[in-house]
Amino acid sequence: MELDDLDDMAALLGDPEVMSFYPAPKSRAESLDWIERMQLGYAEHGHALWIIETHDGAFIGDCGITWQSYNAVPVREVGYHVRGDQQRKGYATEAALACVELFRQEFAPGVLTAIIHPDNGASRGVAENLGMTHIADDHAHPWIVRTVMGMDVSPV
Repeated sequence: MELDDLDDMAALLGDPEVMSFYPAPKSRAESLDWIERMQLGYAEHGHALWIIETHDGAFIGDCGITWQSYNAVPVREVGYHVRGDQQRKGYATEAALACVELFRQEFAPGVLTAIIHPDNGASRGVAENLGMTHIADDHAHPWIVRTVMGMDVSPV
Protein backbone atom coordinates (compact mmCIF):
# COMPACT_ATOMS: atom_id res chain seq x y z
CA MET A 1 0.00 0.00 0.00
CA GLU A 2 1.49 3.28 -1.15
CA LEU A 3 0.58 6.94 -0.80
CA ASP A 4 -0.65 6.94 -4.40
CA ASP A 5 -3.36 4.46 -3.29
CA LEU A 6 -5.01 7.25 -1.27
CA ASP A 7 -7.88 7.92 -3.68
CA ASP A 8 -8.88 4.25 -3.77
CA MET A 9 -8.38 3.74 -0.04
CA ALA A 10 -10.30 6.90 0.86
CA ALA A 11 -13.21 5.71 -1.29
CA LEU A 12 -13.07 2.24 0.31
CA LEU A 13 -12.69 3.34 3.93
CA GLY A 14 -15.12 6.24 3.46
CA ASP A 15 -17.87 3.97 2.13
CA PRO A 16 -20.62 3.59 4.77
CA GLU A 17 -21.49 0.10 3.46
CA VAL A 18 -17.91 -1.19 3.67
CA MET A 19 -17.40 0.40 7.08
CA SER A 20 -20.83 -0.49 8.50
CA PHE A 21 -19.29 -2.57 11.30
CA TYR A 22 -16.82 0.17 12.33
CA PRO A 23 -17.78 3.11 14.54
CA ALA A 24 -17.83 5.36 11.43
CA PRO A 25 -16.49 5.60 7.88
CA LYS A 26 -13.05 7.17 7.66
CA SER A 27 -12.22 10.60 6.29
CA ARG A 28 -9.56 11.18 3.64
CA ALA A 29 -7.13 12.27 6.37
CA GLU A 30 -7.89 9.11 8.37
CA SER A 31 -7.37 7.05 5.21
CA LEU A 32 -3.96 8.66 4.76
CA ASP A 33 -3.16 7.76 8.38
CA TRP A 34 -4.32 4.18 7.61
CA ILE A 35 -1.85 3.95 4.70
CA GLU A 36 0.95 5.36 6.84
CA ARG A 37 0.21 2.80 9.59
CA MET A 38 0.37 0.01 7.00
CA GLN A 39 3.74 1.31 5.78
CA LEU A 40 4.97 1.32 9.38
CA GLY A 41 3.77 -2.27 9.72
CA TYR A 42 5.78 -3.27 6.66
CA ALA A 43 8.88 -1.56 8.07
CA GLU A 44 8.56 -2.90 11.63
CA HIS A 45 7.05 -6.36 11.11
CA GLY A 46 7.35 -7.18 7.41
CA HIS A 47 3.59 -7.34 7.03
CA ALA A 48 0.42 -5.26 7.15
CA LEU A 49 -2.53 -4.87 4.79
CA TRP A 50 -1.83 -4.93 1.06
CA ILE A 51 -3.92 -3.73 -1.87
CA ILE A 52 -6.16 -6.33 -3.54
CA GLU A 53 -6.43 -5.94 -7.32
CA THR A 54 -7.94 -7.98 -10.13
CA HIS A 55 -5.59 -9.54 -12.68
CA ASP A 56 -6.13 -6.49 -14.89
CA GLY A 57 -5.20 -4.09 -12.07
CA ALA A 58 -8.64 -2.91 -10.92
CA PHE A 59 -8.73 -1.94 -7.23
CA ILE A 60 -10.80 -4.33 -5.08
CA GLY A 61 -9.80 -3.52 -1.49
CA ASP A 62 -7.15 -4.48 1.03
CA CYS A 63 -6.15 -7.60 2.92
CA GLY A 64 -3.23 -8.70 5.04
CA ILE A 65 -1.82 -9.61 8.41
CA THR A 66 -1.56 -7.03 11.19
CA TRP A 67 -0.85 -7.06 14.90
CA GLN A 68 -4.07 -6.62 16.88
CA SER A 69 -5.17 -7.62 20.35
CA TYR A 70 -8.14 -9.13 22.06
CA ASN A 71 -8.62 -9.03 25.82
CA ALA A 72 -5.11 -7.49 26.00
CA VAL A 73 -3.53 -10.48 24.20
CA PRO A 74 -1.43 -9.47 21.15
CA VAL A 75 -2.18 -11.60 18.08
CA ARG A 76 -1.58 -11.61 14.37
CA GLU A 77 -4.87 -11.07 12.58
CA VAL A 78 -5.90 -11.46 8.97
CA GLY A 79 -8.06 -8.51 7.98
CA TYR A 80 -9.84 -7.54 4.78
CA HIS A 81 -12.01 -4.81 3.28
CA VAL A 82 -13.61 -5.18 -0.15
CA ARG A 83 -15.44 -2.56 -2.23
CA GLY A 84 -19.20 -2.90 -1.84
CA ASP A 85 -19.75 -3.65 -5.53
CA GLN A 86 -17.13 -6.43 -5.39
CA GLN A 87 -18.31 -8.22 -2.25
CA ARG A 88 -19.55 -11.83 -2.33
CA LYS A 89 -17.34 -12.69 -5.30
CA GLY A 90 -14.69 -14.58 -3.35
CA TYR A 91 -12.04 -11.85 -3.37
CA ALA A 92 -11.72 -11.60 0.42
CA THR A 93 -11.45 -15.39 0.77
CA GLU A 94 -8.87 -15.65 -2.02
CA ALA A 95 -6.73 -12.86 -0.56
CA ALA A 96 -7.09 -14.15 3.01
CA LEU A 97 -6.08 -17.68 1.92
CA ALA A 98 -2.88 -16.17 0.50
CA CYS A 99 -2.33 -14.57 3.93
CA VAL A 100 -2.78 -17.94 5.64
CA GLU A 101 -0.06 -19.35 3.38
CA LEU A 102 2.22 -16.40 4.14
CA PHE A 103 1.61 -16.95 7.85
CA ARG A 104 2.40 -20.65 7.42
CA GLN A 105 5.71 -19.86 5.67
CA GLU A 106 6.83 -17.00 7.92
CA PHE A 107 5.31 -17.43 11.38
CA ALA A 108 4.09 -21.01 11.91
CA PRO A 109 3.54 -22.70 14.16
CA GLY A 110 1.08 -20.27 15.65
CA VAL A 111 -2.47 -19.02 15.82
CA LEU A 112 -3.86 -16.71 13.15
CA THR A 113 -6.99 -14.81 14.13
CA ALA A 114 -9.79 -12.71 12.66
CA ILE A 115 -11.50 -10.30 15.08
CA ILE A 116 -15.02 -9.66 13.83
CA HIS A 117 -18.06 -7.59 14.73
CA PRO A 118 -20.65 -10.13 15.94
CA ASP A 119 -23.20 -9.02 13.33
CA ASN A 120 -20.79 -9.26 10.38
CA GLY A 121 -21.86 -12.61 8.98
CA ALA A 122 -19.99 -12.11 5.69
CA SER A 123 -16.68 -11.59 7.47
CA ARG A 124 -17.33 -14.55 9.71
CA GLY A 125 -18.04 -16.58 6.57
CA VAL A 126 -14.64 -15.64 5.15
CA ALA A 127 -12.97 -16.69 8.42
CA GLU A 128 -14.83 -20.01 8.38
CA ASN A 129 -13.79 -20.54 4.74
CA LEU A 130 -10.19 -20.27 5.95
CA GLY A 131 -10.81 -23.00 8.53
CA MET A 132 -11.19 -20.70 11.53
CA THR A 133 -13.51 -21.39 14.44
CA HIS A 134 -14.74 -19.24 17.32
CA ILE A 135 -11.98 -19.16 19.95
CA ALA A 136 -12.93 -16.24 22.21
CA ASP A 137 -15.00 -13.13 22.74
CA ASP A 138 -13.15 -9.82 22.94
CA HIS A 139 -14.33 -7.61 25.80
CA ALA A 140 -11.68 -4.90 25.29
CA HIS A 141 -14.13 -2.28 24.02
CA PRO A 142 -16.94 -0.97 26.23
CA TRP A 143 -19.38 -0.58 23.33
CA ILE A 144 -19.12 -4.06 21.78
CA VAL A 145 -18.08 -7.64 22.39
CA ARG A 146 -16.24 -8.78 19.25
CA THR A 147 -16.03 -12.37 18.00
CA VAL A 148 -12.52 -13.81 17.79
CA MET A 149 -12.08 -16.51 15.17
CA GLY A 150 -8.82 -18.40 14.98
CA MET A 151 -6.90 -21.35 13.64
CA ASP A 152 -3.71 -23.17 14.49
CA VAL A 153 -1.33 -22.93 11.55
CA SER A 154 1.39 -25.56 11.21
CA PRO A 155 4.62 -25.08 9.26
CA VAL A 156 4.92 -26.30 5.69
